[in-house]
Amino acid sequence: MKIGIIGLAGSGKTTVFNALTGSKADTDLYSGKVEPNLAVVEVKDERVTRLSQMYQPRKTIYANIELIDFAGLAKESAKKELYSGKAMGLIKNVHALALVLRNFRSEMYGPAAPVADLESIESELLLNDLIITENRLERIEWSYRRGQKNQELQAEEKILRLICDQLNNNRPVRALDISEADKKIIRGFQFLSQKPALVILNSDESTFGGNAAIISDIAARYNVVEFAGRFEMELAGLEPDEADAFMKDMGIEESAKDRLTTLAYSSMSYISFFTVGQDEVRAWTLQKGSTAVDAAGTIHSDLARGFIRAECFSYSDLIELGSEKAIREKGLFRLEGKDYIVKDSDILNIRSGV
Repeated sequence: MKIGIIGLAGSGKTTVFNALTGSKADTDLYSGKVEPNLAVVEVKDERVTRLSQMYQPRKTIYANIELIDFAGLAKESAKKELYSGKAMGLIKNVHALALVLRNFRSEMYGPAAPVADLESIESELLLNDLIITENRLERIEWSYRRGQKNQELQAEEKILRLICDQLNNNRPVRALDISEADKKIIRGFQFLSQKPALVILNSDESTFGGNAAIISDIAARYNVVEFAGRFEMELAGLEPDEADAFMKDMGIEESAKDRLTTLAYSSMSYISFFTVGQDEVRAWTLQKGSTAVDAAGTIHSDLARGFIRAECFSYSDLIELGSEKAIREKGLFRLEGKDYIVKDSDILNIRSGV
């Protein structure tokens, strides 16, 4: 899972990035750094830990999240693109966006206005997508004038005009009800306002936990979590016992990383399934509603291509009964076909002819 962290300049994005990853990226507003910061964090999952204790594998692999911290956006910029070059390539390929909103007073940017800042970020995303859409429609019209009017171009034009109307009405692409066929047509555009998005309200220590009204306002449109960014960045550099003590004083029950992980899985409708054995215990991330073939493809494309069946049992049954043998004896070991909808915490073994 790749999450792009974006926000207006001065929002504390990089501070949040450091809190999430334990990194020490430069947070100086005057540094002039434009290249994104990148880090990979492991997803804490007690189920994987428990499975590893049971199977004693050679390797234990937790799911991970790649976090990419992009340069701050200039408020109400007139730029034709949010980013350019390498950064634009990276942001188009993230699976979701985390929008960081400043909820503290800044000497440079003044009082906090997180809801207004959110609207500014949304406008930038919509404008970026609108430029892409209009440019492509112009090229389609040019193709028509050259006598290249065919069913494929007409189908593309139809969905792009629908998207153009949506964007011109200040609504994101993700709010459109788009058919699977049309999703395939527009997949290559990687519209930013089509990506799942969540909000991180970045507060200071003095106001953290007292922003219910702001959170409620934002929660009407987005999943939202509140961080005390600078405080939690400092926590990330402490030993676990010491960090836990400070977290309790602030009323923070989980680390920033764990809270973001929970919110990201919820926002993106992701679940986890597991593969187990003496060689490896591993967690895999999958879109909710995906089939056994999709799960096979997540592990390796060859497994999906030659899919025969999935041997399946549940994590909860394994923990309750204590062994695969007991699961078989209770008749809870299942053979599932390619259309089986994988459930969260399923343990799968894919049988493939490839």
